[in-house]
Amino acid sequence: MTLPHPASDLRTSGSLVRRLTFRLLLSAAFLALVLFLVVLIFVRDISQRTHDSILFASATSIMDSLRVQAGEITLDIPYAALSMLGNVSDDRVFYSVRNNGRILTGYEDLPAPAQRPISGSPVYSTVGYRGTSLRVVTLARRLSLDSGPADIEITVAQTREGQTAELARLTRWALMLGGGFFLVSALIGIWAAQSSVQPLHALTGVVSRRGPKDLRPVRHAVPSEMAPLVHSLNRFIERLRVSLARSEDFIAEAAHRVRTPLATVRAQAEITLRRVDKTENRASLREMIRAIDESSRAAGQLLDHAMVTFRTDSLERKPVDLDVLARDLVDRLRPVADLKDIDLQFFCAGVSAIPGDAILIQNAVRNILDNAIKYAPSETSVLIDVRQGPLDVIISVTDEAGGFPPGQDTAALTQRFVRGSNAAGTIGSGLGLTIAREVAEAHGGRLIIEPSGAGAGACVSLSFPLR
Repeated sequence: MTLPHPASDLRTSGSLVRRLTFRLLLSAAFLALVLFLVVLIFVRDISQRTHDSILFASATSIMDSLRVQAGEITLDIPYAALSMLGNVSDDRVFYSVRNNGRILTGYEDLPAPAQRPISGSPVYSTVGYRGTSLRVVTLARRLSLDSGPADIEITVAQTREGQTAELARLTRWALMLGGGFFLVSALIGIWAAQSSVQPLHALTGVVSRRGPKDLRPVRHAVPSEMAPLVHSLNRFIERLRVSLARSEDFIAEAAHRVRTPLATVRAQAEITLRRVDKTENRASLREMIRAIDESSRAAGQLLDHAMVTFRTDSLERKPVDLDVLARDLVDRLRPVADLKDIDLQFFCAGVSAIPGDAILIQNAVRNILDNAIKYAPSETSVLIDVRQGPLDVIISVTDEAGGFPPGQDTAALTQRFVRGSNAAGTIGSGLGLTIAREVAEAHGGRLIIEPSGAGAGACVSLSFPLR
């Protein structure tokens, strides 16, 4: 019997690991993007503040150099006021000093800020000048002259190429930081996704390692989220255990209740046949007996097949002495063979015990031996040979029933309800060899059908591995 793969007919909705990994990677990508933007804004702000602070220091240095002498404003721009900007970058520096809007020194066309500065409060702006972008700071101060108050405005500006290059470098670092964060988060996410499904794999292993008759409740520790699943599984196992017990009881009871009435009806038909004188009535009774025999055998083998199917799903493996088992069957069937003047010959050279289900093996051997007796003609022999090979123990049943006609597909004889071309007129159901093959395969062995060595019949062998 070929069983389907456990997952061959399951409907799936995708991989839980892939789904969880995708969501964790998506979350990691979002957090990496947020981190990149936060770092980028932060470094841009720090860079701008640093640049503005240097501009402010330069403008303050120029403002501090203002002097009032003899009622006139004098200005000696210190070297450090402009050199500090040159130390930061190679950008060009511009400045202007105005008194009540009149240029005192510097670049006359340097743009004035849109917002007029208040004394003590610098005004920063970014403007375009001579085809480039400038960062500008403007300071204001009021001086008292003999001619009246003087509103002094000092503007210092610097091109932004160096700052732009620095911001590009910091942006690359921020991008690398975000990428590194995403890579680490992705690895952690993949590990977390794999770890999250480990309890499922552990539960699968616990259940799959159980024997076919192990119907105990699952007691393996699982996360609380899996507790309802395990609880449902245990309830299913309990229902399955009850159902299997009922099925086994039903098969045994059905075998008894079907065979017993049919045997009774056959016995009554035999008695009636002895009392009937009319030829046509006797012919009808013989047909009735034949039909009862066919029904009895078919029902019995159908139940046997159901029992074999049931037990192979929960196969027992206990030491089985095949020589003892085969000898016992020969003794049981010898009276049936004697009725047809068939000589049962049993040979065994001593074999080792094999692990298996004695009931199933007995059923298989009995079906093969029963077929040999049924098809063999009177006054012939049926040989039962039990021998041990290097890796297996073989039970062979050889008859003198004429063998197989040319072109006969012997492999097809092991299929359900298939009978040979020489079976016409012989009561049978076509299940005997099917049962034998399924029992052999359930034990890891095989059924072999071949012509006998003498060519006068068939040799059917069951091979069972020693381990």
